[in-house]
Amino acid sequence: MLKKILLIVLAAFVITPLLSEENISSAGASVRVTRDVEIVVVDAELDLPLKSAVIRSWDGSVYICNEDGIAVITAPDDRQVVIQASYPGYVTGRLVISIQTNNYILELLLSGILQARELVVEAPRYAANETRTGRSTAISGQDISQTSEISGVEDAIASVKLLPGIIATEFADAMPSIRGGEPQDVSASLDGFYIDFPYYWGGAFSIFDPRMVESAQLSHGVFSSRHGNTISGLIDITGKKPSPAETEAELGISASAVSVNLSFPLMGKGGILFMGRVTYIDPFVALAKQAVKIPGFPDDLADLINSIKTAPFIRSATATGNYRFTGKLELRATAFFGADGVGVKYENSFNMDGLNGNEKFLFDYTHYQGFLTTSLLLTPRSDMLVKFFAGAGFQDKNYEEEESSDIYEKYFSQNFKDKYGVLNDPELADLNAPYILSTETISANSELVKNIQGRLDYDWEIANGFLFAAGLQEMIKIRRVSGTQNKRIENRLSDFDDKESIFISMGILPDDPRRVFLEDFIIVSAPAVINYDIPGNTVFTSSLYGLIEYNSPARRFGSELGLRIDHYYLLGGSLSLGTRPVLNPRLNLDFNILRDRFIFESINLTAGTGLFSSMPDMAMAEEQFLINEIKPTRSWTSVVGAELKFSYGMFINIEGYYKHIYDRMYAPLNFNLEGNADTQYYFNGRGRSWGIDLMLKKNRSRFWDGWISYSYNWTQHRDPDAGDFETSINSKAISNDWYFPYYHRFHSLNLVLNVRPVQRINIYIRFGLASGEQILKRAGSGPESYPVYVYDSHTDNGYFIEKYYWNEERDKDNRTTPFMQMDIKISFFYSNKAGRVRFEAYSALENILSLLYTSQGNTYFNPYTGEVAKGRTSASYSLPFPIPSFGFKFSY
Repeated sequence: MLKKILLIVLAAFVITPLLSEENISSAGASVRVTRDVEIVVVDAELDLPLKSAVIRSWDGSVYICNEDGIAVITAPDDRQVVIQASYPGYVTGRLVISIQTNNYILELLLSGILQARELVVEAPRYAANETRTGRSTAISGQDISQTSEISGVEDAIASVKLLPGIIATEFADAMPSIRGGEPQDVSASLDGFYIDFPYYWGGAFSIFDPRMVESAQLSHGVFSSRHGNTISGLIDITGKKPSPAETEAELGISASAVSVNLSFPLMGKGGILFMGRVTYIDPFVALAKQAVKIPGFPDDLADLINSIKTAPFIRSATATGNYRFTGKLELRATAFFGADGVGVKYENSFNMDGLNGNEKFLFDYTHYQGFLTTSLLLTPRSDMLVKFFAGAGFQDKNYEEEESSDIYEKYFSQNFKDKYGVLNDPELADLNAPYILSTETISANSELVKNIQGRLDYDWEIANGFLFAAGLQEMIKIRRVSGTQNKRIENRLSDFDDKESIFISMGILPDDPRRVFLEDFIIVSAPAVINYDIPGNTVFTSSLYGLIEYNSPARRFGSELGLRIDHYYLLGGSLSLGTRPVLNPRLNLDFNILRDRFIFESINLTAGTGLFSSMPDMAMAEEQFLINEIKPTRSWTSVVGAELKFSYGMFINIEGYYKHIYDRMYAPLNFNLEGNADTQYYFNGRGRSWGIDLMLKKNRSRFWDGWISYSYNWTQHRDPDAGDFETSINSKAISNDWYFPYYHRFHSLNLVLNVRPVQRINIYIRFGLASGEQILKRAGSGPESYPVYVYDSHTDNGYFIEKYYWNEERDKDNRTTPFMQMDIKISFFYSNKAGRVRFEAYSALENILSLLYTSQGNTYFNPYTGEVAKGRTSASYSLPFPIPSFGFKFSY
């Protein structure tokens, strides 16, 4: 009933103004005085005029730039407007037409694919890819191309990771933390469609090929009530659009993949764009397998190459198009399909630290995903926009992993015999005889996710400076999960409920005096087998929002007051649980305190506060986990910020924020003797996060540009009903005391610099520096031996082995050494005089500093022999050597 009422109210807002003649005439109140404005559209690099650029105003008038790139348009005399300018092969540009100036030069940048979007003069609303202090930071397609087309697998998220607010991540990690939030909580969307898992290879890289991206926006502050379902942040990707007038093509070849884009016009009213990417690691692996047959090839390297069963692969295809039926009605649609996978099978005999044995490793991973979206844009009047959106997608992930090893003729050390001589009893163990150490871990998982979304948005500029917006959104996520986990867990004997069965297997009677010693000092390794088959948990997310924006003349003051209402409902098996409606009010205030004074173009201040909600992953939720309620994770976020724009094309943006996080979901994972999971979901976790983000940026210019971003973050969590650092259901450590989460780093710094000694050459340099991640602090002088009773609950048999541990303790100041990375890329550009044919070639070297420095963690030791490795182990997942890459792009 509530939804019906809200729909009726929203429909009234849409229809009533359309049917009222009085309203139609009063929308313009009085006839606005207009003036002529001269705009010169030029190439940003060559400073050449762009002939025949097309401009269409909000009233349907069309303007064509002459041979000098000049067009004279009409603009209101009492308010600002924003124009969007495009030209075949160039990134769409935006320009604010103020009430004081009548002459402008608009510079357009070359884009990765030829485009010819129509230009629209419209009311001054913020673009989807615009940087707004306190709300979001945007990055253009040109910057994405320059910073992400460098690695073996080119990824647009690599560019987003260079923005302030991102906690640094290393190579092959496309799941960053935003301002202290959980990486899994970050939402990502493509043209408005929320993607459940937009990653390849388990999160190593995203699905966003730089050649399919026009721009990206990182929303990490108190962003608009239009968006939700996250307490961390939203990465909103705007895809490239086809040209309505030109047939265009682009071919890109990198070190590991080929990308192709083809665009076709649709009678001047729209177009359709096809994009595809295919990695070609497969032939290199096949060639390497032939090379290992050459006599003298190292055996270890040959075994490693031959273990590759399925070469890592990525396949993707995208089709997007639009068609403008009239000047007021446009249809858009996008389809995407992607596939990735890898397979390894490795078997080896080894001699390590004097131990002989065999080891086996099997891993097989495949992942398919796709989605189809469509939207209908209706502009019934110049001050009104209605958008209908619908989409559906799927994810199909499957993996199988098996790891085992057998170590032969392992003997107990003399130190062990002296320390645990009480065990030297025929009924318990023969400490003078060798034993076989056998380990095995098997896991398999299959996951199918279906995602259905629908949305209705309505914008109405009700008066000069006032904008009203409202909308409805429904998201349905259906997830089926099945699999198995077979491994061993180690706990002190006293922690097991069924201790008597273990004592019986040892031959220890109830009156045996050794029971106290065994119960207090013996560690038991017991099998844990988990089989799960959850046929389909469905989460319904219903949202309603409304907001009012106000911007004073000349934008001296601005505000946005909004309210978002979210409701979550979980349905699966015998579970049927819903939340109360979650109210998320948000308020932002913007102040322009100085303009065109001294060296400043403007100084702007902003302050915002609001509530956010996000539903945690409940894929494994079952009635056996004692779930009697569900709650979304909440955060109260407040931001203050300042933006200083200088007249010479530079600006500084600084923001401070605080997040109070509550109702966090956590689930301690425990096992009983039979290996069954004893897990309960809690929704009373707490968190607190605060920090400062700083960005100094030089806008694109003839000789150099770039930015410096710095982030400081302090985040801690607390889980009241957890033990002292237990393991959660997602294999992460949790605690009933305040702790830093696993992904936390205090400092993250990025330097991005582009240098152009000549117009056709660009030298890109990136340097990244981040403080270390928290690790356990080693205590004592070194590893110490301890007895482990390997118990089989199915046969009630067992035997003792010797293992080693190194006492560890939590220390908030004990962290890995800092992480550093440096990349260099040199690009060469060429285009013919008409600009229709363009060519770019680049060569890059990634992770240059790896030969000199690698982040270090704790010293490694063998848990079965106690041998300590020399030096400290690497705390970085980056390859220990520089990664060369190359590529070229050809477009027409």
